[in-house]
Amino acid sequence: MATNDAPVLESCIPLPIEENRLLDIIEKAKDWAIMHGAAMRSKANFSPDALQFAPFILTPSSFPRKEFMKAVELQVTLNELMHSVAHDEAFLRETLKNTIQVDAFTGSLFEIYETVLKEGISQPLSLGLLRSDYLANFLESNAIKQVEVNTIASSFGGISTFMTPMHSYILKELGHADKLDDLPANHALSGLCDGMVEAWNIQNNPSAAIMFVIEDITYNICDQRFHEFYIRETYPHIAVIRRTLTQIFEQGKLGPSGELLIGDLAVTVIYFRAGYEPGHYYGPNEWAARLLMERTKAIKCPSIHYHLAGTKKVQQALAKPGILKRFIEDNAKIDSIKDIFTGLYSLDKGEEGEQAVKLAFSNPERYVLKPQREGGGNNVYGSDIAGALEKMNEDERSAWILMERIFPPLSRGYMIRPDGKMPPEIVDLVSELGIFGAIIGTKDKILYNKQVGHMLRTKLSSANEGGVAAGLGALDSPYLID
Repeated sequence: MATNDAPVLESCIPLPIEENRLLDIIEKAKDWAIMHGAAMRSKANFSPDALQFAPFILTPSSFPRKEFMKAVELQVTLNELMHSVAHDEAFLRETLKNTIQVDAFTGSLFEIYETVLKEGISQPLSLGLLRSDYLANFLESNAIKQVEVNTIASSFGGISTFMTPMHSYILKELGHADKLDDLPANHALSGLCDGMVEAWNIQNNPSAAIMFVIEDITYNICDQRFHEFYIRETYPHIAVIRRTLTQIFEQGKLGPSGELLIGDLAVTVIYFRAGYEPGHYYGPNEWAARLLMERTKAIKCPSIHYHLAGTKKVQQALAKPGILKRFIEDNAKIDSIKDIFTGLYSLDKGEEGEQAVKLAFSNPERYVLKPQREGGGNNVYGSDIAGALEKMNEDERSAWILMERIFPPLSRGYMIRPDGKMPPEIVDLVSELGIFGAIIGTKDKILYNKQVGHMLRTKLSSANEGGVAAGLGALDSPYLID
């Protein structure tokens, strides 16, 4: 939610669009989206044989050029930071020690981590396909502030790659081809896939496959299949398979040399698009499958330590004064990272946690309460924070962090949804920028480190959570303004 006095960024094109023209371009845009795979399966009317277009913003939303470029340039440094954090056992142990006592899911992940540490990590290389998410903050001249870093199942790289061509088509149809130079090129799909292929090449087993770990039902199917199809088309010698955690338990085993075998097929790279929330683990079998994968010599994306490095508690700990020096030596890099951090506070038992609780009660509209959960829809905002905190004991609070709220500027546009009324109204929107990165390395050596693309998710300014599948958010692309 934005404050009432949030400034409005200049629109890409003059609005409103005359009604007949608007209805005509929406019809074309919907068909373009479906025919180019900017689509999802419906949750309300699920059919494995049908797609509907993913919600989208009709014209690209404005985003400050300087801040976009800052985020792009910073991603390689953030890759390096998260890689170092993931490989710092003492830091992960200290940072998560309270959380794992009260958050069963993080505790189960940590048990796997401790098991493979005790046994000896079979595969020292990790593949990180990361996404760092930002909001511009109008309280600080629209400077970007980091919302979070995703280290597992960083989605929408596939579909987002098609949003810029889609918006290019729409702008040309509307007679605004002059605007295309301010739509930055986006190669997220090829960049993320090339990271997987690089990991596969390092393993040097021509008969092995890349495996996607998937949910039982995949609604965001295009986003995942785009990755699979890109690899198969561009690198036809590389097999790609898809398995659920349950299927991995049933079909998977440790090979004689520590390789992962699914049936008789060796898997040398594992790409998780499931496994990031408790609902993906129905019981001991799925957890056993996760442990089996960690024990193998396959390169994981993410490895268990990378998964733990992406928790909110770690994000909060990194914002503490002086902590970044532990991971990054270059002072200029440290300053650039500190510049994107917003206030993050521990709610652990003790004086520091009590101070954070007082902050939350004193001005709840300035904060967000965040749990150790991926996938969106779990945060607590504003006036609901006090009630949530009052229900928790001191121990339960350790599973949460308090984050200063970011107040983004508004843009205005048309949100097009499968169930939306026609013609749509112009609505107030806020946009969240995600920058993708790919990194491969061991604890001591980084072999591959790139910024590989971006995405823009835009939601109604009145909505706290912005899930595209939930219908409050929509896919978008940035129109860069000075």
